[in-house]
Amino acid sequence: MELQQRVNAFVKLGHFLSLFTASPKANDIDKAFIDGFKLQLKLAQEHNGWFTKNNLDFALQSWTDALSEDNLNKWTANYNFDTVNPQTIAIIMAGNIPLVGFHDFLSVLICGHSVLVKQSSNDKHLLPYLAKYLELLEPNFKGKITFTEDKLENFDAVIATGSNNTARYFEYYFKDKPSIIRKNRNSVAILTGNETHEQLEALSDDIFRYYGLGCRNVSKIYIPNDYNFDAFFRGVFKWKDIINESKYANNYDYNKAVYIMSEFDMLENGFLMVKEDQSFGSPIATVFYEKYSDTESLKQHLESQKDNIQCVVADGFTDSEIPFGKTQQPQLWDYADSVDTVDFLLKL
Repeated sequence: MELQQRVNAFVKLGHFLSLFTASPKANDIDKAFIDGFKLQLKLAQEHNGWFTKNNLDFALQSWTDALSEDNLNKWTANYNFDTVNPQTIAIIMAGNIPLVGFHDFLSVLICGHSVLVKQSSNDKHLLPYLAKYLELLEPNFKGKITFTEDKLENFDAVIATGSNNTARYFEYYFKDKPSIIRKNRNSVAILTGNETHEQLEALSDDIFRYYGLGCRNVSKIYIPNDYNFDAFFRGVFKWKDIINESKYANNYDYNKAVYIMSEFDMLENGFLMVKEDQSFGSPIATVFYEKYSDTESLKQHLESQKDNIQCVVADGFTDSEIPFGKTQQPQLWDYADSVDTVDFLLKL
């Protein structure tokens, strides 16, 4: 199968996903699969209370945008696929947000390898159905996509995502295989106090999208010593209705009670708590903050903590920063943990 065949198949898959976020004309093949995927979306919502329709819609729209012909061609133009040695790549996926493992799945197949997928029980309905549709679009994918719930066997390399604890297990278990092992990471935002209201509103999307469960969600902000939180709370106000969602509200109430009983200082506005803390991973409904005196010292601090950080959201702070509101809209070439997955796969 040529690279262009693989690209074309994923372009068509992107079109299929667009049918659930807009109303373009569906062809006969799409029509046959639409009802089935609607059922999978319904099952995903029922199985995982964090996978609301709003979050599923956002995930589908993100992949619709990413899987354009221009994006796929721009992404693949950076590599030489002519010398790939086809192998079987095992992927152990997380399940914190919908289709969180899709980029690894896409990368393996676009490189010409076969994929052996072990999904999280929290996100097990969507990808197998999309894989069947992909095989219909491009029959040469048949036999190259396998899902398993059993022990992983007969694979040549592995991409595994998990917590810091499971990562230690992965590193030991897969020590004899080429691997990418991903651990806990969180994203941070750098505020100066000069942000516009529009920027702070956009930041609220980085905080609240997917309830803050993704590694690209901002869980911590760095603020100047004299920072006034009034503008910040005005900016995040557009997400006020999130407190009406029961799972989020339960976490908010629980964490607030813990903070009060522990006599921790914190600020809150009825749906978000802000607490000073040196940690990166904040609980649901909480954002941690830490103060800084000068930007150079902060840059040194963040460099020393780079293994804990996925994204840095800022405006004019660093060359690798992400604009406010864009953390959950990565491009195909924005790799998790800054590890080039395709380069790893092509060198096997």
